[in-house]
Amino acid sequence: MSLVITISVLLVLGLGIRLVDLTDLPMDFHGARQLYSLIKVRGMYYEIHPEFPEAQREFAIHQWKSRVPVEPEVMEKLVFFTYQFTGEQIWVGRLYSLIFWVLGGFFLFLLAHNLVSEDGAVFTLAFYLLLVYGVIASRSFQPDPLMILLIITFWWSLQRWSQNPTWGWTIVAGLTGGLAIFVKLVAVFFIIGGAVGLIFGRYTFKELIRMPKLWVLAVIGALPGTAYLFYGIVISGFLGERFGGRFIPALLLDPLNYWRWARQIEIVMGSFFPFVLGILGLFLLDKKQARIFATSLWVSYFVYGLCFDYHIASHDYYSLILVPIVGFSLAAPAHCVLNKLEEAAKAPWLRIFVVLIMLFGLAVSFLHIRSELNAVDFRPQAGMWAEISTNLENETTVALTQDYGLRLSFWGWRTAIYWPSSGDINYKSDVRGGNYEFEKHFEQLTAGKRFFLITDLDDLDRQPALQDKLYKHYPIHAQGNDYLIFDLQNPLAP
Repeated sequence: MSLVITISVLLVLGLGIRLVDLTDLPMDFHGARQLYSLIKVRGMYYEIHPEFPEAQREFAIHQWKSRVPVEPEVMEKLVFFTYQFTGEQIWVGRLYSLIFWVLGGFFLFLLAHNLVSEDGAVFTLAFYLLLVYGVIASRSFQPDPLMILLIITFWWSLQRWSQNPTWGWTIVAGLTGGLAIFVKLVAVFFIIGGAVGLIFGRYTFKELIRMPKLWVLAVIGALPGTAYLFYGIVISGFLGERFGGRFIPALLLDPLNYWRWARQIEIVMGSFFPFVLGILGLFLLDKKQARIFATSLWVSYFVYGLCFDYHIASHDYYSLILVPIVGFSLAAPAHCVLNKLEEAAKAPWLRIFVVLIMLFGLAVSFLHIRSELNAVDFRPQAGMWAEISTNLENETTVALTQDYGLRLSFWGWRTAIYWPSSGDINYKSDVRGGNYEFEKHFEQLTAGKRFFLITDLDDLDRQPALQDKLYKHYPIHAQGNDYLIFDLQNPLAP
C-alpha cells in the first residue's frame, strides 16, 4: 500500500509541476521545432473552417503544406483533432507531450521494478520525473515525448515477453516498438538496442532462432517505419534531404566535437555526475538480464551519437533519451544506498529523520523547477510580432530573426527571407566546407526587397559585416525595444 501511495504521489507531482505556466508561449525550449508543428496544426484547422478571414486562411494552409515533413504528423494530427473541441489553443500540444512523458515514467518504474528492485525503481521514477531538463523538455510540442513513451513501453513489454512469450505480449511489444520508430525514426537505435539486451539477457541465439513469435514481433516492429521510409524516399522523395548534414565524417576525428557532445550531456543531466554515476551503476546490477539490457542501451546511445555526430554535439534534445537510460542505470546504486540507510537507521526517530530529509530534497527540487518555469513570461512576444508585422507594410522583407522566421509567420502572419544566423554561417563554412562571401550573399538576398528586419540583436553583434553594412548604408524605418527595421529602398547618402 505504501508503494502505491509513493508512486501515486510522484506521478501527481510530476504531472503537476509540468502544468505550471501551461499557457505561456512555446519559446522556452527549441521554439523553432514547436512553432513548426503549431504552424502545421493551424493550417489543418483553418482548412476545415471557411469562416476565418480568407487571407489568413490561405496563408495558414500554404504555410502548412509548403513545409517539408520532418516526421509523420502524428502529434500534429492529435492536436488538430483536439482543436475541434477546444478551438485553437497552443497549449494543447504541450499538454499531450507532458502527459506522454509522465506515462513513460510509470512504465519505466515497472521495468526497473522487474529488473532491479522496488526502492531502486522508486528512485528511477523520481529522477525521470523531476530532472529539471526533463521537465522543461517534456513540455515541448514535438514528437520526442511520445517517442520516449513508446520506447519505454516497448522495453517494458518486451521484458514481460521475455519472461512469458505469449502472442499477446508479442503483438504489444511489436506495436509499441514499431510505433516508436514510426513517430521518430531515430528510435530504431534504442528499440534494437533494448531488444538485443533484453532478449540475449534471457535466451541463447540457438533458442531464439526457433521462436516464431520473435520473428513475428520483429516484422510487426519493422513495418511502420519501413513503410514510411519507402514512401518518403522512393515515392515522395522528401526524406532524402532531411538526412543530409546529420553525419559529417570529419567530426569523428575532431576532439572538440566530443567536447561539445559532453557539454550537451551536461546540459541534459544538469551536471556530468549523474551521467558518470549511471555508467558506473552498470557494475552494480545483479541480474544478468538487467546488466546486459542497460549495457546495450548505453552502447546504443553512443552508436546513435556517432551516426548523428553533428546534431548530438549541437542539439541538447538529441540526448533526451539519456533521461530514462541514466534513470534506469541509477536504480542499482540507489538500491545500495537505500539499503545501507535502512540498516543504519534502525531507531524510529532516525527513520523519520531520513524520510524528512528525502521529503525536503523533493520539495526543494519541486520549487526550483517551478521557479525555472516561471522565470520568463513570453506572452508579450505575440503582441511584439503583430506590431512588427504592421510596420512591414506588406512589403517584401529580409530578416535576421529567431527560429528561422517562424515567430513572424505564426504571430505576424507574414513570411520573410531568412538571413542566416552566425551559427548557420559557421556550420556552412567551417563544418560543411562551404564558402561564404558576405557582399555577394547580401546582394542576392536583398535584391528587390524593401525592408531588413532584425529581432535577434545579439546575433547581429556577432555579424560585424552585416551590422556595419546596415547602420552605415540604410536608414531605420521603425524600431522597438527588441527589433530594428532598416529601409533598403532608400539608402543613406554616401
